[in-house]
Amino acid sequence: MADLPVRRGSGSSPVSRWTRGFDPFEQMRELMGFDPIEQMGRIIGGGGEPSWNFIPAFEVKETKDSYIFKADLPGVKDDDLDITLTGDRLTISGKRETEQREESDRFYAYERSYGSFSRSFTLPEGVDVEHCNAELKDGVLNLRLPKLPEVQPKRIQVGTSDANKQGKAKA
Repeated sequence: MADLPVRRGSGSSPVSRWTRGFDPFEQMRELMGFDPIEQMGRIIGGGGEPSWNFIPAFEVKETKDSYIFKADLPGVKDDDLDITLTGDRLTISGKRETEQREESDRFYAYERSYGSFSRSFTLPEGVDVEHCNAELKDGVLNLRLPKLPEVQPKRIQVGTSDANKQGKAKA
């Protein structure tokens, strides 16, 4: 916070305010009644209140016995998360609520995103729906969808038959 300019006094002329502790955002707010961060949020969100899209990052992998989904969901509560599996369609949706803002708050950066999200994935056949489990811990969703035993890979042992052994012995 030491790098942030501090505005001192309100009775000085506009020129002296520009020469001391230059804050372009504060100057735009003062001169034009314009808050660039708020306006950008309105443009993106299309409404009065800034709306930033919350798009969580997912990691999806297949192991020999299951499908593993991981998602970064910081600030999402268990109650705000919905996971459904319908046929071969997995849908993960939820929301991250904005924090309470006071009228007197002054933001220097507003980069965190909030809002609702929904992601859907098409799964291959053979998911064991009865044994799926999900855990939300430390802002990371871990979802494990085990495969049915009949679709898991089976190792076939390679060996020699007795007929081949006898044929080699005669030659």
